[in-house]
Amino acid sequence: MIEIGNISKVFGDRKILSEVSMYLETGKVNMIIGQSGAGKSVFLKCLVGLVETDAGEIWYDGRNFTDMDYEKKKELRREIGMLFQGGALFDSLTVEENVAFPLEMFTKMTKAEREERANFCLKRVNLTNSNKLFPDEISGGMKKRVAIARAIAMNPKYLFCDEPNSGLDPQTSIVIDNLIREITLEYNMTTVVISHDMNSVMEISDNIFFIFSGQKWWEGTRADLLKSENKELCDFVYPSSFMKEYKKRQH
Repeated sequence: MIEIGNISKVFGDRKILSEVSMYLETGKVNMIIGQSGAGKSVFLKCLVGLVETDAGEIWYDGRNFTDMDYEKKKELRREIGMLFQGGALFDSLTVEENVAFPLEMFTKMTKAEREERANFCLKRVNLTNSNKLFPDEISGGMKKRVAIARAIAMNPKYLFCDEPNSGLDPQTSIVIDNLIREITLEYNMTTVVISHDMNSVMEISDNIFFIFSGQKWWEGTRADLLKSENKELCDFVYPSSFMKEYKKRQH
């Protein structure tokens, strides 16, 4: 579990986050939703220490991340898997080398052990016979699966996904969604997903947190969302034709 207690962040005269608190549960897909500019990306960067908070605390399973020095934060980050919005694969490395990269950086595994682990992770995301290909030789959906394989290479306790379906067609998005949910359950990870995709939110989320103007404005489950009368939440969610149809089907 990740516990966030009243974190705030200011850039210049702009308050990006204001006393945000939440519990992100283990073995669950915790979705963070909200409009562009609401503070979601800064929130995610605060969680992993890429941005320092101005106030509040972040706890990883009872460990106060906020108070850790650089070396201790670096050690905890080894328990974190990151899936970046664009995949962030290295163009000059093969698929297998991309997945093995964090193992080379942070472990003392031999080359043979790294290759074995990379192949295991690629097989887990249903990618075979692609090991020696380069990123520009595979599709967008395959790149996302390679990025997921790399994110789980270190067998993380925590998985952070920033817009995992960005740029993907609906069918491929479903594949990525299902994969994120499967590995969350399989590895019992605390998974945090930032998404604008309401299809994803309604299909795989366990907990939903709505950030509005830098504040946690609402939280609940998929069922709670369908019943909510929170104006700002409804204004954000229901312009989606998918959501209108989804809510209609529930009644």
